[in-house]
Formats: sequence, structure tokens, C-alpha cells
Amino acid sequence: MSVPQRKFLTEVAALVEKTVSVSTTTGRTFTGTLIGINTDNLSLCIAEAKDETGKVTHRLFLNGNVVAQISSAEKPFDLQALASRLEKVFPTMVKLYEDKGFIWVMDKVKLTERGVVEGSGPAAERVQRVYEQFMSETKG
Repeated sequence: MSVPQRKFLTEVAALVEKTVSVSTTTGRTFTGTLIGINTDNLSLCIAEAKDETGKVTHRLFLNGNVVAQISSAEKPFDLQALASRLEKVFPTMVKLYEDKGFIWVMDKVKLTERGVVEGSGPAAERVQRVYEQFMSETKG
């Protein structure tokens, strides 16, 4: 897989669990939370999908063949910036897996855009504090 292809798939994957608007080749538009995507053909699963008439469907599955456009008003989480911040606190002990959406610190603490998801003890607590500081600065 080429670098541009990998970057494209990383960007699409970053939209999961975000509010998106999807236009179809049939002229329909749906807005909801993207909860699943098949990266082979760009088929989508959207939760609480609202169409242009206001009708809400609990789960909408769209075949990738009919997806004309996917857009998001939400700015994606900047995992790279968080990894850089952690690198200042834990030099040479931070590994960014941007395509998978997480950061490993000290090979024992896993961090996502939601905070520490694996690991415990003083190192995990320190990583969580750095994360919380980062989040307060980026939202403020």
C-alpha cells in the first residue's frame, strides 16, 4: 500500500465515532455518527442517521458504491501533537500508531483520544495527567 493510500485510510478511519454527513449518488443526504466502515469498499454504518426530511434511522448501512461524499464538521483528534507532548515527558519511550489510533508509552501504557485505556500504576497516572493537560489546552 502506498503512503497516500495509507494516509487516506487513516483519515477515513479517524471519522469513526464522529458526526458525519454522507451524500449518496442517488441524491440523498444522511447525518449521524459513523460507527463502522469497510475500508475495502467504503461501505458505511451510521448510527441515528437523519435524512433530509428529518426521519431518523437507528442504524443505516450504505454500500460503498452509493457513497458520493463523506464530510465532517468536527476537527479530528491530533494524535501526533499528543505524542509530541508525551515525548517531552517520556523521551524515546513513545510510539505513535496513528493508523490504529493509539500511542504506546514505555511499552506498557496505551493511550487513545479518550485517555489511558491500558496500563496502571504511576506511569499510567502520569500519562493520564499529560493527556488531561493536553485536552484542557486544546479545548480552551
